[in-house]
Amino acid sequence: MSFAIRSYHPTDIGALYDVCLKTGDSGEDATHLYQDRELLGHMYVAPYLAYEPDLAFTLTHNDVPVGYVLGTRDSVAFADRCERDWYPVLRARYPLPAVEDKSRDAGMIRSFHETSTAHPELADFPAHLHIDLLPIGQGQGNGRRMIETFLARLRELNVSAVHLGVAKHNQRAIHFYEKIGFEKVVNYDHWGWIGYGLKL
Repeated sequence: MSFAIRSYHPTDIGALYDVCLKTGDSGEDATHLYQDRELLGHMYVAPYLAYEPDLAFTLTHNDVPVGYVLGTRDSVAFADRCERDWYPVLRARYPLPAVEDKSRDAGMIRSFHETSTAHPELADFPAHLHIDLLPIGQGQGNGRRMIETFLARLRELNVSAVHLGVAKHNQRAIHFYEKIGFEKVVNYDHWGWIGYGLKL
């Protein structure tokens, strides 16, 4: 199998939305959970591609995108930018659902309407990242290589540290992040995820 990591190209966006959805249930396929297949990508993929494309990298298998790592060098500035420029459009497109609507779609749409802010508990780790790989790209060292590619770019930008979030029950991901040097910084019990950080 021929895998490669390259800089994100605008023609990748549809494939990266697909990767996001197919790994959107704590690493498992979330396709069956959402009626609108674009919601996860609107939150976790597109704003990074729009505002910090130099920090977006695509994993390909035989030239077909099967994974990504992307993020921001400054979580505070990124949250401010999204609140100003990104979420107003989504809020207009996706009105708040009815209170009784408990679907996954409704939950994600409600998150569009929440104020976008950085987490002050992670202020010592100003950058953050998201990484997702389809099963075909897993278990072969691609995740580590993608993280290393992202971290190398942060070092070029003189960024001091980076964080990420992982669901508390996603033990496979937790093991992976700890193995490559990330350390637990904060537990968000009310959201069910852990903030991990790494000094550069």
